[in-house]
Amino acid sequence: MEKQKVKYMYGVLEKQFENLFHKAATMPGITGDNLLALLESRLDNTVYRLGIATTRRAARQLVLHKHVTVNGEIVNIASYKLRAGDVVAVREKSKSLEAITTSLSARNARAFSWLEWDGKEMAGKFISAPSRELIPEKITEQLIVELYSK
Repeated sequence: MEKQKVKYMYGVLEKQFENLFHKAATMPGITGDNLLALLESRLDNTVYRLGIATTRRAARQLVLHKHVTVNGEIVNIASYKLRAGDVVAVREKSKSLEAITTSLSARNARAFSWLEWDGKEMAGKFISAPSRELIPEKITEQLIVELYSK
């Protein structure tokens, strides 16, 4: 049930989730923490965390419809993995979109330490993948690790 909750929360399909888990398992460190860090470094999730979209689903839609750039290049792959130092911005033509302006005006002041936001440029910087303590979701990742290790 925990796996299903996380899949639904991040909008990831079964095969994508399984691939992410296996990638997290091969990385050095704690597998559960690595899995959450990989999920948080997806482009659609970062667009949501920056406040460009009100939900992860809306963020995915913005990415798929080419309203978002990464390091100046248009990226329309929601599962694009961001690396430290990548700059995620709203495309110049899309800055006046009602969905984006509404979302940014309603953006809560809660900032995430692994992201920087520049309101004038409508751009954010992905500083690094977050550690487990910084991720606010109530997830028991140990249950997911136990499920896959059977």
